[in-house]
This record gives sequence, structure tokens and C-alpha cells, in this order.
Amino acid sequence: MGVIGIGHMGSAHARGVHDGLIRDVRLTAVCDVRPERLAWAREALPEAQGFDDWRALIASGCADAVLIATPHPLHGEIAAAAMRAGLHVLSEKPVDIRVSQARLAAEAARETGRLYAVMFNQRTEPLFRRARELVHSGALGELKRSVWLITNWYRTQHYYDSGDWRATWSGEGGGVLMNQAPHNLDLWQWICGMPVSVSARCDCARFHRIEVEDDATLLTRFANGATGLFVTSTGEYPGTNRLEISGTRGKLVLEQGTLRWWELERDEREVCFSSEQSMPEIPMREQVYTPEAPGTAHAGILQNFVNAILHGEPLIARGEEGLAELSLSNAAYLSAWQGGREIPLPLDDAAFDAALREKQAASVARESVSGPAPDATYSERWQVRWN
Repeated sequence: MGVIGIGHMGSAHARGVHDGLIRDVRLTAVCDVRPERLAWAREALPEAQGFDDWRALIASGCADAVLIATPHPLHGEIAAAAMRAGLHVLSEKPVDIRVSQARLAAEAARETGRLYAVMFNQRTEPLFRRARELVHSGALGELKRSVWLITNWYRTQHYYDSGDWRATWSGEGGGVLMNQAPHNLDLWQWICGMPVSVSARCDCARFHRIEVEDDATLLTRFANGATGLFVTSTGEYPGTNRLEISGTRGKLVLEQGTLRWWELERDEREVCFSSEQSMPEIPMREQVYTPEAPGTAHAGILQNFVNAILHGEPLIARGEEGLAELSLSNAAYLSAWQGGREIPLPLDDAAFDAALREKQAASVARESVSGPAPDATYSERWQVRWN
């Protein structure tokens, strides 16, 4: 495996592979445009060949697969090129900043037969997997509403100043919806399904000196009339992580590392139109699920990717699935830029791309930031946090 981009996240992946955290894979190459990062890799990862151009790594023949951890706008382009060169691809989230570019990578996967995965590590969390099982099995009945308050992505100005690509429309392609909350947007649609429309308010520079959004509120509507509310921010402390899903057969609440399920004895819709009482109490039982251990996170996705290549194990998160999450954030941006207008899904890619180009044309590049050596560890801030 080669790792393209060895900043904070990429260096952690490279170190994990190098140190044997993942079975049946060797780190053979790394790539970065920053000389100081390649210098670090020569010392810390001596078996890995170093490249300063991802095209050269792909063409070198020294890797069977690549993990992409570059700035977001390069994800789709590199993924498509790597697969067309015969390599399997694991991309960091998001799969790109534009659905149109992400589609090209998905097409490359279909046409070449190469494996294409995305680092949605929070899909390994037992609580989210259990919620998905309950919703998809019909145990919750027909969905009515889902509300995710996910405001514990707190970041300081120092964080945004730590990279010249961060917090700009040209370098990062967005703010909290593009960097921190893709995990939650993915889980939201993975559990509840895709809505048919999105309207949003995305406040730029509300809490920080940046040009992208650090606070966002999305309202979605589903084909059956159900609604969804998604609120996220990097400017609140302490924050909240609470997901509530309401259906005709009860309610789920995921909070503080626990899933609570209130299961109705009868479908509420049946009670509504058959009961002779105005406000009946519907019999129900409460179940509480607290996992004994957390999910396997990044290492679990990496191991699953390797197992899929070598042994045919189904991917936990296929790259093509990354288009769903990206469609939600793209639609939210387009809605916000158009005064909160309701944006139908599937997204009009051309309309979004044109609006993004305008933002990028006015984008101001940050000063180049060299910063410290890569972290090369799986920081706790990348795990599922409930506080």
C-alpha cells in the first residue's frame, strides 16, 4: 500500500500500516508535496519509497493499492487515476468536494473493477450499526422524523490556522459540513435513507476568522413526508451528540454512548384512527443497549479494505456510497447560497459547480503553514465522541 498525503491523518494511517496494526499489508510508498513531511517519513518509515507527486507513485508499480489523505479537492481525481492505473483505492472522507467529480471516481470503479472504499470509520460503531438494523428491519415502523444535534466538533482558530488549505472554498471546499460532519451526514442517510430535498442555513465565519461555514442547520424532507433536522457547529463548547429517530412503532435515542429504544405495542397510526380516547397511553417497553466495546474505527476500515482485496470480504463503506453524504452537503451549500431555497435531490451538479466556482474565484489563499511534524497517531478527536 502507498499513502498519498502524510499530514495529520495520512501519517497516522501510514504509521498504522508500517507498524503492523493492519494484517497482511505492507507500507511500500508515501507521497507528499511538503519536503519536511518526506524527510520525516525517511526517518520514521524507512521501508517506504518517497514521492512528491502522486502521479509518479501511481505509475511506479510499487503499490497494489493507495490510501488518499490529501486536501479534499484532490480526492476524486486521484482516486479515478489510481483505479484506471490498476490500483485499489481507499479514500479519506469526503470522496471529493463536488458530486460531479466524485461521480467520475465511482465510474472508474465500475469500469475497472478495482475496489473503491471510503474512510467512514464511524460505521464501525456498534450503536450506529444497531440503529441501522432497527430502522431497516422495520422494527421502528415508518419513519416520521430524525433529529441529529451534533455540535461537539469544537475547533479553535489555531486549528484553522494550522494548514494553508483549511477553511477556504478553494482549498478545503467548505467548513464543518465538508470536514468534520461528513461522518454524521453519512451515518444519517445510512440509517434513515436519503431525503428528496434539502434546505439549509450555513453561517460562514460565525465563530472563527475563516471564509467557510462553522455553523450549519439542515432541514430535509423524505418521500413519505418524514422530515429530518441536522444541526452542527465547530464553535460550541461543551457540545452535544444526540440522534433521535421517531417512527410509527416507537423512538430511538442515541446519546452518551447508549441507545434507548421505546417500542410501541401497537403502531401509532393504527391507534390514532381506531382509539376512542383523545390522549391514550400506548403500551410500550424500553430497551437499553450499551456496547461493551467501541467500534474498530480507522483500523477497522483499513483491515476491511485489505480483507476485501485479498479475501473478498464485503466493504463496510464503498466509495460510491460517499456520493450520498456529499450530495447532502453540496445541496446544503447551494440552498444557503440561494437564500435557503429547498433543493431537490438528486442534486443538479451543474448548478452547484457553477455556484462553487464563484466562491472559489473570490477565495483568499492562506499563508503557507509548515507546522510541526505529522502526528502519526490515531488521535482521540477522530473517534466517536458523545460529549
